[in-house]
Amino acid sequence: MHVVYPAVVSALLFSVGVYGVLARRNTILVLMSVELMLNAVNLNLVAFDVWLRDRLHSGQVLTLFVIVIAAAEVGLGLAIVLALYRNRRTVDLDHLRDLAEPAADGDRPEALVPSGARTSTTPSNQGDLAPAGDRRPTAPPAPDPAPPDSDHRAERGDTP
Repeated sequence: MHVVYPAVVSALLFSVGVYGVLARRNTILVLMSVELMLNAVNLNLVAFDVWLRDRLHSGQVLTLFVIVIAAAEVGLGLAIVLALYRNRRTVDLDHLRDLAEPAADGDRPEALVPSGARTSTTPSNQGDLAPAGDRRPTAPPAPDPAPPDSDHRAERGDTP
């Protein structure tokens, strides 16, 4: 078999993967596109290993390493996607672009505010209303300080 056929298929797979990474908005589809790109690289490694007739089969060994790294990448990527979905209720990449915290005065430039976050509000932990983009956890209220021991003795009738 000539090396051109796997190289062309690999180039097509890689092109589809690049298009998927650049054009898709769903995080799962972007991860699938990255996997397509890695599979295109694997196909090239194996094809050129066979074409060059390497005695050590280094292309195939490197392909196994890429497959292991891709499996770890899928596991980590899906864990991140699940954590993002739990916190933000979306896996749309356009809604996940605001990773920076808002300014101290609470004003954000209009270009950084997602289109749906300008008017919507969600309740925060204490029951008051906070803007949808402000999801920072708030500290619990401080406990009341305990009275000194001498006051307890006086109430119980224990006087020193």
